[in-house]
Amino acid sequence: MAELNENPTPYGAPEGMPTRGALRRESVLGAPGPASMASGSMGVGSYGQQAAAAPVSPGHFQAQGAPGAYPPPPQAGAAQPLASQAPAQPWAAAQAAPAQPLGWQVRNDPAPPPVTRVQTPAAAQQAPARPLGASVAGAGAGAPVRAESRRGAATTAEDLDIDHLLQEMVSSGASDLHLTAKAPPMVRRNGSLVPLEYPVIDGESLRRTLYSVLKQRQREQFEANLELDFSYSVPGVARFRVNMYQQRETVGAAFRVIPFEIKALEELGVPGVVANFAGLPRGLVLVTGPTGSGKSTTLASIIDLANRTRSDHIMTVEDPIEFLHDHKKSIINQREVGADTHSFANALKHVLRQDPDIILVGEMRDLETISVALTAAETGHLVFATLHTQDAAQTIDRIIDVFPPEQQGQVRVQLAATLQGVVCQTLCKRAGRPGRVVATEVMLATPAIRNLIREGKTHQIYTSMQSGIDQGMHTLDQNLADLARVGQITYETGLEKCHHVEEFNKLTGRQARMNQGGAALQAAANNIGGM
Repeated sequence: MAELNENPTPYGAPEGMPTRGALRRESVLGAPGPASMASGSMGVGSYGQQAAAAPVSPGHFQAQGAPGAYPPPPQAGAAQPLASQAPAQPWAAAQAAPAQPLGWQVRNDPAPPPVTRVQTPAAAQQAPARPLGASVAGAGAGAPVRAESRRGAATTAEDLDIDHLLQEMVSSGASDLHLTAKAPPMVRRNGSLVPLEYPVIDGESLRRTLYSVLKQRQREQFEANLELDFSYSVPGVARFRVNMYQQRETVGAAFRVIPFEIKALEELGVPGVVANFAGLPRGLVLVTGPTGSGKSTTLASIIDLANRTRSDHIMTVEDPIEFLHDHKKSIINQREVGADTHSFANALKHVLRQDPDIILVGEMRDLETISVALTAAETGHLVFATLHTQDAAQTIDRIIDVFPPEQQGQVRVQLAATLQGVVCQTLCKRAGRPGRVVATEVMLATPAIRNLIREGKTHQIYTSMQSGIDQGMHTLDQNLADLARVGQITYETGLEKCHHVEEFNKLTGRQARMNQGGAALQAAANNIGGM
């Protein structure tokens, strides 16, 4: 069940497993004194800062290896134990006792049994070693923190601070964070995955860490379905769309950053014609593209424009809620699948009774959702939705192909009457400097386009878009060529993203140069043959 975890609590941790708030890490050689334990302070401060410890008698330590404090030195005049009462072989006694795991200990554990103090080897009298994991990169409070770069060792749940990782991800300009067992945390920066300077993550530690940000209901849903979508927020940093999943009997998670600020369409770099969709009185507008192409960002900007300029009631149905909208000139209500409604289809069935003017459908996934969205657009509402398609013609075919053959004719008529436009987009690496540029394809439902949809001639839509530049339409190849000509992307990037290589080469002038080069080679071959 998808829910927004604004203030994550440790209640979602597995039963019998200590949570972050109830744990502390203690070293055998660097453990705190009794005063520290009595006050409930940490044996080792967060991010490797050493906490103050009570004085310890030099040359003594716990033979059994059980985590805990040093016993206090004997007071003057106190009776000393007889030598016969102590084990003849203290090191053998230490080996005979069951080994206690080093590291995590529950605060409320009963006090450890008395232990015999024996002489410490010289090596053990050195200063306590730093804990494995995070170290402070800077002396002052609030300095940036990063884990030590030890790829061979597995990090523990205390070392893996989700909020700090997400803050580091946002500050570096990355768009995604990937957490998976037996690998360091990875972020996607400028379209490529880059490892962070963290140790390899241990599977059980990762499970404990991810469970600590889940609510009990979310944990139950994940254990039932082995999949979970939810939103997570780090105050003052950003919100994140999270997908948690099971892989090879361990867990993994992908975090997608969702900025608090909603940018204007002009800042995103989309064509100005896209802003016109926010002022339509009715109809269906589709924003499509592959995963990670910025569809949600573009839709949020369109909805925000309508929110600022229209006096309407806006309803959104999302899974999960990504961008948060405030009431402006319009009122806006956002519903999350799993938290506020059971499904897209169920929410859309009732949305028409809620007096909406604008409806946003996070994703049209099935026949029922698509059918209700078409009906809502047909009955005078402005509907925005997304699909994972690559171009305008494919988008229309995808909607129609969802329905059985006997209904497709009716759906074509319905779609031809309600569709207002399709925006397909993808993100390209920016040339010369970090960042990405959006490339778009825009189709407007002109009378000619509507006839092609109604008659089932969607393969001819591409030609109509090529010749519809004056009306505000363009193909993806045309937009890529424009971006390459002005130097925002490289020719190679455009070639990688284009749909038709020959057209892209022609638009960028490469085809003419290739033809000239071919003619020169042919002339040279003829000259050689004539010798």
